[in-house]
Amino acid sequence: MALAEVASLRSEDPFRKVGAAALDWDNRVIATAYNGLAPGFDAPGGFWDNRDGRQKYMLHAEVNLCSLFKRGEAKLVATTTMPCTACMQTLCAYGIKEIYYREIYRESDAPEIAKLYGIHLEQVAPTDV
Repeated sequence: MALAEVASLRSEDPFRKVGAAALDWDNRVIATAYNGLAPGFDAPGGFWDNRDGRQKYMLHAEVNLCSLFKRGEAKLVATTTMPCTACMQTLCAYGIKEIYYREIYRESDAPEIAKLYGIHLEQVAPTDV
């Protein structure tokens, strides 16, 4: 979880900083990521001032994370916030078997999706994983 927390510090988003880390089947760190804009994109002036308006442009930490490895390479993901429904679907598609998170995201069907696919989804304290 500490790696996910450190990754979250890189986020440009002044309102919500989310970080994620992935481990492979040998428990080696293979990727870390955070929420933010697409690589190389420079936000126009005032972009960050509109909290609601900028949300649709933000790439979630889990999506950025999955862009760094191939399907089946990662077994475990630790993220600072429970994956939203779309991110949980993405993690399923990448074959993730264990997901640990710190904060609950209330607007998520992640627990239902995890149960259906047999994925271990668990809320932990910041330093537990």
